[in-house]
Amino acid sequence: MELVSYYMRDDTLRHALNELTRKTFGFDFESWVTGGYFEGDYIPYSFIEDGKIISNVSANRMAFLQNGVERNYIQIGTVMTDETYRKQGLARKLLEHVVKQYEDECDGFYLFANLGAVDFYDRCGFSRINEYRYSVKEEFCSSGSEGEWFLPVNPADMQMKQKYMDMVRRSAVNSSMEQLNKFGLQMFYTADMENVAYAKDIDCFIVTEQEGDTLLLQSIICAQQITLSDVLQRLEGEFHKCRLGFTPVQNDRHMCIAECYNGSGDYRLFYLGQELKSIEQDKLYFPKLSHA
Repeated sequence: MELVSYYMRDDTLRHALNELTRKTFGFDFESWVTGGYFEGDYIPYSFIEDGKIISNVSANRMAFLQNGVERNYIQIGTVMTDETYRKQGLARKLLEHVVKQYEDECDGFYLFANLGAVDFYDRCGFSRINEYRYSVKEEFCSSGSEGEWFLPVNPADMQMKQKYMDMVRRSAVNSSMEQLNKFGLQMFYTADMENVAYAKDIDCFIVTEQEGDTLLLQSIICAQQITLSDVLQRLEGEFHKCRLGFTPVQNDRHMCIAECYNGSGDYRLFYLGQELKSIEQDKLYFPKLSHA
């Protein structure tokens, strides 16, 4: 058994990781890497035996502008062990290795734990913490008549996709918890462009989803900072509620309702490092499209 890392551009090792990832979580990284969206911030640490990845813990280097202060965190992700090798402490060994590797280089560690794994992270010394999730007050949800509507981007329009990717790299800060190195993860979620829309008059992209009568506004990508009201008045469609996938900037908070959120049926947020206590204290929410 050998420990390997920094191998995402190695076809043989990446394919071995993809095999375990598909088996465990039902997805893989192949199109993300071959499409040119991987930029090195996702670093797998894996045990390999006879050419097979048997356990993995990945470190994601995350740079945030958090209420105006730059923070560098490590998000732990893709924690998995092949079912044949479970209950041998392999994932814990990898997790401890990652923490030791980065503890002097970052402001803390965090992860979004599957509900079935919360006891494991309790035992590993991580602490649980809540976020605050924001919804737009009903009186601000109505579409306005000023400006142009956000229109869906044609996934086949390569010129528009390139414009979107360029803007993701240099996007203005439009939240109180803004990921600065967002390109890789943003494209992991949006490379197909199916949920991306664009408003020409303000030169702005948004990422949205629909959940019943609730619009999920996941991301605002714009070269210049823009107000939440300028976005909302350009939204067309049938929705009565709007939930944000990010923390609004302070000047937009009056338009929103904040609710303490523990991940509900999806996850529990764990952290290691005192700086991360501010997530709950300052009523922040990790951007939905920053989850690794």
